Amino acid sequence: MTTPTRAGRRWRAAAATLVAAGVAFAGLGPGTSSASSHREAPLIAADPAVDNTDLYAFVSPERAGYVTFIANWQPFEEPSGGPNFYPFATDAVYNINVDSDGDAKADAVFRWTFQNIDRRGGDTFLYANGPVTSLDDENLLFRQTYTLESSFHGEPFKTRVTGAPVAPSRVGKATMPDYAKLRNDANKRLPGGWNVYAGQADDPFYLDLRVFDLLYGGDLSEVGQDTLAGYNVNTIALQVPFSDVALKGDAKRNPVIGIWTTTERAKTRVTGQAGPVTGEKVQVSRLGNPLVNEVVVPASLKDAFNSISPDKDAGIPAVVARVTDPELPKLIEGIYKVPAPATPRNDLVEIFLTGITTKANGPIKADLNSQLNNADVVAANFRPSEMLRLNLGVPVTAQPNRLGVLAGDLQGFPNGRRLTDDVVDISVQAVEGAAQTGKLVDALAAGDKVDANDNAFSGSFPYVALPNSESVNKGGGTGAGGAAGGAAGNPSASAEAAQPDTTPSAFESGMGMTAVAVSTSAIAAGLGTLLFVGWWRRRRGMIQP
Repeated sequence: MTTPTRAGRRWRAAAATLVAAGVAFAGLGPGTSSASSHREAPLIAADPAVDNTDLYAFVSPERAGYVTFIANWQPFEEPSGGPNFYPFATDAVYNINVDSDGDAKADAVFRWTFQNIDRRGGDTFLYANGPVTSLDDENLLFRQTYTLESSFHGEPFKTRVTGAPVAPSRVGKATMPDYAKLRNDANKRLPGGWNVYAGQADDPFYLDLRVFDLLYGGDLSEVGQDTLAGYNVNTIALQVPFSDVALKGDAKRNPVIGIWTTTERAKTRVTGQAGPVTGEKVQVSRLGNPLVNEVVVPASLKDAFNSISPDKDAGIPAVVARVTDPELPKLIEGIYKVPAPATPRNDLVEIFLTGITTKANGPIKADLNSQLNNADVVAANFRPSEMLRLNLGVPVTAQPNRLGVLAGDLQGFPNGRRLTDDVVDISVQAVEGAAQTGKLVDALAAGDKVDANDNAFSGSFPYVALPNSESVNKGGGTGAGGAAGGAAGNPSASAEAAQPDTTPSAFESGMGMTAVAVSTSAIAAGLGTLLFVGWWRRRRGMIQP
């Protein structure tokens, strides 16, 4: 197997195409269903408490032999959004899934369920009725705990911890004068060396979402504002040894894993019903690579894609067509006169669905992040699928480059995803052919001019910045924006906040009595036949799924 080091030079000139995979789907136009998903599909937009927003996976920089997964839910949490703020849903199941053998099915599943401890009763509407200095402070009237279970190789789930505290929503400086302490108290070390955290955090995804306004105004005039600055998310972070997720427990022989997150709801549920999650469950949200949800699959398939598992991806011809002939380069050519690369873009398809490997006889002559590179993988069982792939054997970069693999930093996106990776700029350059030419497209070199998060990240688990406590909307409704006031105390925080968003309030059990039927499985059934399989088999030298 070609080592990541030897693959480095070739990567700069060719493997940026891998990054394009993440964007290829960014080239798929308005909507798919399963990746970086800030309100990306109609059904899940109405249920934000279970909406995956982003997934990160990287080798832990300060702890050798451990990998960290960070999964976020509930987009656009305005810090002032009381009185109920943003709890995890108690009638849902939150999962992190890992595939080590390339069959697009989970070999390891980490499962969280949440419980409420609500002492408000009929006495008050307050989340807290005084300063909160600890997670068990009597002034904290509403709190949550969670149960973490794990299953390996299809075995029954085993409880790892129960009754663990969730870091609460950050009400404000007066109510929670030392939120860092609350965060630290919510970090838990479990047997086996696991670290786990659940609670609120600053949304680490940074970008300018004016891309939807004729690609930044049609003349790149609408750039430079981090749309997500000032907003929070609900975060689950998990750190486990390589041996728990690598094929046969051997990360030296089998270093590549694939990761995706999912959320499940009861197929039929009634809000206000107390008790644990019961009855048949359906998947309502899914996320792997960033930006797939918003800009890959057609709008008509968004909800369906959120409901299916990765092993079904190869049977969706509409997705394949969007990758081989992506929409984004055509839009850029029409608006900015930058010629679109020639089609079909089979290089993007291979990279996106298989990871980078010479074993698929594709155009990228390097081995980086495909499970086919694992020594003990049965190639006949390999299944092309959309997931975030990570090579655990790539050394931690001393000086990370925000452009990741595109800049020769093999530890960066799309080889996993670090918090600091600029996935928007990477993706736009890749889909415009930077992988093929080995150089950036000058006309788009500045990207969206948002090159870092508004709040600084930590160098240790759980890495994400503390949640913001200042209101996002400081422009008086004029659209002028305002100071971000990041809660992490970062002096270099952006001076402007994102514009206010009319996001629905958090959806949580117990807030109403409306019967809700979740029926995405019916949509998924209409996705079409496995036409992609025939297409794949016709490719000379390709390993057949």
